[in-house]
Amino acid sequence: MTEIPCPADLRDGAGALLDRFRATRALTEALAAPLSPEDQTLQSMPDASPTKWHRAHTTWFFETFILLPHAPFYRSPHPDYGYLFNSYYEAVGPRHPRPARGLLSRPGIEEIVRYRAAVDEAIERLLLGGAVPEDALALVELGINHEQQHQELILMDVKHALSLNPLRPAYAPSRAVERRNSPPLQFIQFAGGLRAIGHGGAGFAFDNEGPRHKVFVAPFRLGSRLVTCGEYQEFIADGGYRRPEFWLSDGWATVQRERWEAPLYWDSEDSGFRIFTLAGQRALDPAEPVVHVSHYEADAYARWAGKRLPTEAEWEIAAEDARVPLAGNLMDAGLYHPRAASDAGLQQMIGDAWEWTQSPYVGYPGFRPASGAVGEYNGKFMSNQMVLRGGCAATPAGHMRFTYRNFFPSAARWAFGGIRLAEDA
Repeated sequence: MTEIPCPADLRDGAGALLDRFRATRALTEALAAPLSPEDQTLQSMPDASPTKWHRAHTTWFFETFILLPHAPFYRSPHPDYGYLFNSYYEAVGPRHPRPARGLLSRPGIEEIVRYRAAVDEAIERLLLGGAVPEDALALVELGINHEQQHQELILMDVKHALSLNPLRPAYAPSRAVERRNSPPLQFIQFAGGLRAIGHGGAGFAFDNEGPRHKVFVAPFRLGSRLVTCGEYQEFIADGGYRRPEFWLSDGWATVQRERWEAPLYWDSEDSGFRIFTLAGQRALDPAEPVVHVSHYEADAYARWAGKRLPTEAEWEIAAEDARVPLAGNLMDAGLYHPRAASDAGLQQMIGDAWEWTQSPYVGYPGFRPASGAVGEYNGKFMSNQMVLRGGCAATPAGHMRFTYRNFFPSAARWAFGGIRLAEDA
């Protein structure tokens, strides 16, 4: 792609947006770089997608919602890409079945590279051309955040695919980190009361994060850190997966049907548990947070421990009251896996593991989906999902905030889902 310089007088508005667009698109390519063409075509289960498809779909998003309506000069490289790379937007038209994305050996990787380059150059030309409509700029911002979501999905999905290979190949080499003990779990009290939650200020947010509204929260206590692998091992050793009294009914049925005995990516050996990570398989560190548990497992562990999961309102209030910093994350350091907590006080709220809450994913009071096809982005999924908060070690920097509402079905385990305990004060 021809590099188009960004003039200094465009550093605000469209120019700053272009800088972020370039950085986001480059990060996607950097995440795909360690993967072979064969790796990038794998689809290990219907809920996951091939890396190649993620790269094409995020490109399709910019093409479909920004270039085709707002850039008369643009011509799509292929008329069938709209069918192949649409995800779930009914208003845009028919699409290839999600479970069959791994069957798309063509277009190949090089064609996807050319597709990305063509769309990138057209977006740059549009933004540098001046007089870009405000709604188009807003859609570019949405597209950037959408691609950041797919960057996390690339890591989630390829981890699942590589875990099924008997060779247990690594996505990336392990980084040397200092092993440390986890501090004792404490419960930190928060006052509660009539509080405001949800996005209501400046800066980007998805439509499901607002409107900001008042909720009443009784006084509560929140665990100072995430539940560790060692603590979760105690649950397993105490028969946690064999005792129905700890499980929601559908959760217990899932345990029986799927024959769960431990979190996803844990393998039991004579010497103890081993865990598969994006850096390959290694011995389990009992001090690190447990991840890749479902909402059912998180809830069962909390009941076993005599506690409960927090509500999403409690989580957000605690993060704001404790002034949890948003700077820095593990993905920037190439770790892609949470580390043990390092200190007392409220720890690991942002960027370690997505934290399951007991809150169902529904719209806030006054929620209205965006108009047009992009209104299908979040609102249509507000059923049979649970909310997670906080971001994880695979979440890109700048994509985490206190109001962010992730959501998955209760049985989902391939996300970096972890556990924070709560109790009534």
